[in-house]
Amino acid sequence: MTTNLFDLKGQVAAISGASRGIGYAMAVALAEAGADVALLQRNPEKMDVKEEIEKRGVTCEIVPCDLENKTQVKEAIPKVVSAFGKIDILVNNAGIQRRSPSVDFSEEDWDDVIDINLKTVWTLSQQAGKYMVEQQSGKIINMGSLLSYQGGLNVPAYAAAKGGVAQVTKALANEWAKENVNVNAIVPGYIATDMNTALINDETRSRQILERIPADRWGSPEDFKGAVVFLASTASNYVNGHLLSVDGGWMGR
Repeated sequence: MTTNLFDLKGQVAAISGASRGIGYAMAVALAEAGADVALLQRNPEKMDVKEEIEKRGVTCEIVPCDLENKTQVKEAIPKVVSAFGKIDILVNNAGIQRRSPSVDFSEEDWDDVIDINLKTVWTLSQQAGKYMVEQQSGKIINMGSLLSYQGGLNVPAYAAAKGGVAQVTKALANEWAKENVNVNAIVPGYIATDMNTALINDETRSRQILERIPADRWGSPEDFKGAVVFLASTASNYVNGHLLSVDGGWMGR
């Protein structure tokens, strides 16, 4: 049955940045497809996402993981494996943004954005890859950006990090495809989330952005549910090193 290609029952998925927005929608989608879910979460006391996932009849555990804490980042995947016995899917979703003209962009902001948006993607992927290569199966899904392709304005560190995410995705796919580990990325377009509040509230920029989107609307977090399930499932077994744009047609314009 074709529908079985998207069935994630018996799979264990770990996801970062699931407390809101795109990450929240993707975590729920993985649960709705049948996966048990590990939430790599900064605040282990925040239970609302866990409770929402458990309504889908799957197991959900919170793994403390503050992405600014290098020790917690390195320990996160081993803790997932300890709790569930394995890891089948990793979604590197969490990220931050800093905006400033490049002549004024601080070293602190640069380091923060690169560390959280790129280095933690590498660290979590490397740790998950150790298990996935050994078990000869796995799916790693990174979150790119339109700035994986474009330079943007006043976001030099974010552009550098998301360009790096695209290249790390391809580099790992080249090594691990033969091990039945698929590494791909989702590339969001302009999505109505907290990260884009400044753009949404800028009447001129918001209008300019909307004029270029063939779908004639900003995206929503729910637009990512199908994409993440596809890349997490056997339906994508021959998809490697791909950047899947979910952008309402922006890149084709």
